[in-house]
Amino acid sequence: MKFTLLSASVISALALLPGAHAWGKEGHAIVATIAELHLDPTVLPTLCSILNPSRPGGSCSLASVASWADEIRNRMKWSGPMHYANAVADHPPQLCLFPGAKGWEGDVNVLKGIRNTTDLLSQWVQQGSDLSDPIASEALKFLIHFAGDMHMPFHLVGRARGANDIFVKWGNRKVKLHGMWDGNLVDRAIETTPSDWEQQLGSEIEHHLHGDHYDPLIRKVLVQGINQTWAGEVQSWVQCPAASSALPRGDDQTVLQSQREASDTDDGSVCPWHWASPIHQLTCDWVWPKQLEQPPYNDHQGPLLELDTDEYGGKITREWVVEKLLTMGGIRLASILNLIFTQQKGN
Repeated sequence: MKFTLLSASVISALALLPGAHAWGKEGHAIVATIAELHLDPTVLPTLCSILNPSRPGGSCSLASVASWADEIRNRMKWSGPMHYANAVADHPPQLCLFPGAKGWEGDVNVLKGIRNTTDLLSQWVQQGSDLSDPIASEALKFLIHFAGDMHMPFHLVGRARGANDIFVKWGNRKVKLHGMWDGNLVDRAIETTPSDWEQQLGSEIEHHLHGDHYDPLIRKVLVQGINQTWAGEVQSWVQCPAASSALPRGDDQTVLQSQREASDTDDGSVCPWHWASPIHQLTCDWVWPKQLEQPPYNDHQGPLLELDTDEYGGKITREWVVEKLLTMGGIRLASILNLIFTQQKGN
């Protein structure tokens, strides 16, 4: 699938700027805003009509609905498992299986949630159905949210309820390992964004920003991230390889199970299993701290591991790990929405 970055005029304007030195509500809003900035010009008006059917032709913000799926979880309890993917017998960092040899725990997960909402919206567009139906709005809001969830590493791990049962220290505060990634690391990414990025960019970008305290981070990833540091790889973020080339190496059972799961969710244009697999591997490689498996931190009654260190928290800040995951989520969400809704124009 070819993915179009920001327009040439916007990129040219960004190039003139001087160089700068699964998230909670803010993380989801950042993913949604980055996606909005990369939509085909014909798509956002359609999305606004779906989200606000009483105001046809009105404006909207994808960020404003990005956390809706979390807000209604207690009311729509059936949707809970759609926020994550638990693989049976997956136990990072020692054992890394995505999915496990016996597949997923349960029949519903975030990968299938992305697949199902994509297919539902695509079918409605192709059939010319009434997109003002509330079900279309719910499907769209779920899709916006799930695209963010898929890029938070612990939403792809079943061990200890996605690290919700693991406590560590962050700046001498006791926090859940999952919650540290959901909130503390996003806060750190926002706080460490240089003040240079408080300067507004062109109107084509600022139209989608709303004076939020994370706007500088968005400007930073647009200029230094998408159009500079990651420019050579952004196109690959939305590509979906042939099923055979997407499979991991391993024993026959693991490859067979992976092939089965990938065929349930992935096609040549939208491939959540393929996109999520390297994020899950990050957890096995280092996101799940290996010190937690060693004394004295492997004793639930012992001391808590401090992760606001140069080795862990510093690495995440220096390498823009959180910024990149949020940006990948936004770019992929935009590619899905463009694929679905440009069909109306016969593109």
